[in-house]
This record gives sequence, C-alpha cells and structure tokens, in this order.
Amino acid sequence: MSITTLFASGLYGRLRHHAGSHWQDYVDHPFLQQLAAGTLPERAFRRYLTQDYLFLLHFARAYALLVSKLRTLPEMRAATASLNGIVAELPLHVAYCAEWGLSEAQIAAQPEAAETMNYTRYVLDIGHAGDALDLLAGLLPCVAGYAEIGLRLLHDPATQMEGNPSASWLRNSGDAGYLAGVRAAIELLETVGQQRGAQDRFTELAQIFTTATQLESAFWQMGLNAS
Repeated sequence: MSITTLFASGLYGRLRHHAGSHWQDYVDHPFLQQLAAGTLPERAFRRYLTQDYLFLLHFARAYALLVSKLRTLPEMRAATASLNGIVAELPLHVAYCAEWGLSEAQIAAQPEAAETMNYTRYVLDIGHAGDALDLLAGLLPCVAGYAEIGLRLLHDPATQMEGNPSASWLRNSGDAGYLAGVRAAIELLETVGQQRGAQDRFTELAQIFTTATQLESAFWQMGLNAS
C-alpha cells in the first residue's frame, strides 16, 4: 500500500476524514500556498523555523511519554524510533536554520509563541491524562499531516522549486527514511487502536485529532502573522 493510500485508510483515515474542513484548512493553509509559490516573506519563514525548533523539543518529550505508555517491545521500539528520529532531526534543523542566519543560541533564546505552547502542552496534557491511543491521536496530525502536505506540494506542478528559498524544506518530504517513519507511526496507531478499543472510543479520539489539527493551522498562521 502506498503512503498516500495509507493516509485515507484505517483508523487514521477515519480520523482525518472526520476532521473535515479543519483538515483542509490545515493542509491548504495560505502559509503553505505562499511557501510553494516562493512568495512567503522571509520574516514569516524565520518565525516558523524558530518556533518549530522549540516545538520539536516538546514533541520529543511527548514521544518519550508515549514509549512509557506502551506495553509491548515492538510498540516501544516503534515509538523509540520516532523519538530518535526527532532528536536526530534537531541538528539538521539547526543547520538549516543557520542557512537563514539563525544560530542555535538565537533560537533557544527565543520565547515560545502562544501557539507553540498551546499546541505542545495540549498534546502533553492529553498524554498525561489519557493512554497511548489518546496520545497517538494527538501526535498523528503533525506526523502524518506534514508528510501529506510535503508530498502534495512536492508533486504539484504549480509548486515553484527553482529559486524558491524553501525548496530544500519541500524536498525533505520525499526522503525515504522520513516516509518510512510516517508509515510506522500510522501503523502503530492502527495496532494500538485495535488493542484499546478505538471503535468504541472514536468520538473522543476524533475530538483530540481535530483539536490538534486546528492547533496545527494556528501554528502556520503564527508564522504568517510575523510578516
């Protein structure tokens, strides 16, 4: 099954579909439209890069929490692989930020935007208050949503790659290792969902998933507002 087919399948596909217009607002946000066209103001992208670094720190914490809530070694390995991927991504993110004139010290010294705090603390709160399935429902809009967005833009003939300062960000969406990690995260959601009664809990899981989706849109808007 291709990764794009996987987006519409199983529990993840149902949650994504249930998010409805909120999902479309997220994956078609004006921030992304301008990024693909190469017209996104540098100030907006710098703001996004800075806050995304701070976001990833807390996202790693959320995945560490997920590991502690899983019961079997294969599940723990899958979540640990995602955690290690995020931690490994941070130096790459720092190197990418350096191309935009942003040092790690400068980024780390920046205060978290309200949108960053709202999103990351929501996911962490869901993880502390609920179980592994609740937490996965809060994590997947970012994990799989970014892959969907990136692949869509990367393969859209209208996307301007030549001379686009954000082109390398887009190209990362097609990285085989990254997409394998996304597939593993969706499959983990499916496995844990089968174990922990996702069918009977769908309404609550959908609320978590949709709220996280809305917070993703707010994160894009935070970057756009900087311009």
